[in-house]
Amino acid sequence: MTKSANWLLDHQASIYSQSGEDGIIDKILETLPDTDRWCVEFGALDGESLSNTRNLIENADYSAVLIEGSKVRFKTLESNYAHVKNVTALNRFVGFDAKDNLDHILADTAIPAEFDFLSIDIDGNDYHVWKATTRYTPKVVCIEFNQTIPNEIVFVQAADAAVTQGSSLSALVELGKTKGYELVCVAGVNAFFVLSKYFPLFEIDDNSVAKLRIDLSAITYLFIGYDGTIFLRGQKIMPWHCKLPIKESDMQRLPRFLRKFPESYNFPELIAFGVYLLFSSPRILISEIRKRYICMQS
Repeated sequence: MTKSANWLLDHQASIYSQSGEDGIIDKILETLPDTDRWCVEFGALDGESLSNTRNLIENADYSAVLIEGSKVRFKTLESNYAHVKNVTALNRFVGFDAKDNLDHILADTAIPAEFDFLSIDIDGNDYHVWKATTRYTPKVVCIEFNQTIPNEIVFVQAADAAVTQGSSLSALVELGKTKGYELVCVAGVNAFFVLSKYFPLFEIDDNSVAKLRIDLSAITYLFIGYDGTIFLRGQKIMPWHCKLPIKESDMQRLPRFLRKFPESYNFPELIAFGVYLLFSSPRILISEIRKRYICMQS
């Protein structure tokens, strides 16, 4: 019997993770033919809250490298693992340059090159730090994407440590393919990838973003009526800013009296639209005048 493309979601379970990742990770690793019981997570926070590796360390005897940039959170992380011999805690920011990328940071640890599991969650440059990791090829990668971006959009935020926008799932899928990875599951804000050589083991016929990402509740959709009215549908909030509402009234480009199908404008409205273009988009007005002049001459 053929498995559902989303069969890994049936194994969702949270012991420490946010959206059932613990159960999914366990099942993915169970499906692999060989494992070395090594994992890496950054930003690891305190090593317990919303952790994708704590369950592996505590219940599957995994060795780990846990990396956290915040000095305050790192103190708690270090304290939580002070008694655990097989965990290396590092107070570092993982970047995408030669001196701060994951390859450079892991070089001083005992972790093997093709370790089992990597979790990336740094609220912004996740795409770029994964791209910059070339010496290490973890079997499984869990990486956060911006869940407000529709499936069809390929968006990569600027490679800038000061920017925190996040990249789209489709962009991460494209990057994964260039690095030799295939998408196997999407849960909450996290996408799971495995090395391509292991992908057939998961018996997923269609691992497209449209098939594997089934929760679209975080997306706000914008579309435009023939009359120029801008509509919003979907979530319509800013999820990271106190859930501030996004209002259609704040999105309108045209004044209300000009929201008509252009061919329905009477002469005064046509003049008003021309004045509006003059002050808001003069280049567009000039381009339209040129087009009309050419049409008149032909």
